[in-house]
Amino acid sequence: MNATALGFAVLAAAANLLGAAAVASRRRWSVRTLETMVALSAGFMIAVALADVLPEAIERGGREAATIAVVGFLLVHLTQHVLARHFHFGEETHHVTPVVSASALVGLLLHTFVDGMAIASGFAVSAQLGVLLASAILLHKLPEGLAISSLFLAAGLGRRRALGAAALLGAATVVGLLVTELTDVASGVGLALSGGVTLYVAACNLVPEFQSKPGWRLPLAFFAGSALYFAARAAIGGGH
Repeated sequence: MNATALGFAVLAAAANLLGAAAVASRRRWSVRTLETMVALSAGFMIAVALADVLPEAIERGGREAATIAVVGFLLVHLTQHVLARHFHFGEETHHVTPVVSASALVGLLLHTFVDGMAIASGFAVSAQLGVLLASAILLHKLPEGLAISSLFLAAGLGRRRALGAAALLGAATVVGLLVTELTDVASGVGLALSGGVTLYVAACNLVPEFQSKPGWRLPLAFFAGSALYFAARAAIGGGH
């Protein structure tokens, strides 16, 4: 068991709970801060998926790995935007039904399970890739916890269930890591699947949250996220 990978998974779970606690305690996040965090996360995640995760997966698994990445991409779309049409990364301000909040939770559970797979898969390749991929996951965990808890509150399900939903997401991340390490799929299916999921979350979940907003602040945050990834990559070793 890789203790560093497990530590990152636990941190990711804690970030889910922190985002949920911010909503459940009725402390409002600065909209500007949340938007900037989402844009920065998107840039970082797209860079790590395209520059490291997918090339590494294809080098190890060939064309089959690319197909698995597509499956991961499509599965997230199915669970988050077909079965759970109302889901978005941000605080929910309109009333929704309990069915909507439950379907969003189911979709996110798949996503967070694969987050755990991604952390394990990255560290199975190298410490460098593991840190970069885990950092990308950590960046969007707080908005994710905020989103699911606000959906539960908007459905009238109460603060306890809102916090419980975020706790389930955190637990799914840890379980995903443990299953990946125990079944030894990290260097094959796990890495390819996480590449497709990471790319979807960044390009299809996070980017639409800010791309229609006016001004240069959010585009600059997006490009800064990509630049931060390459700076971090250079700082921790360059190659695998």
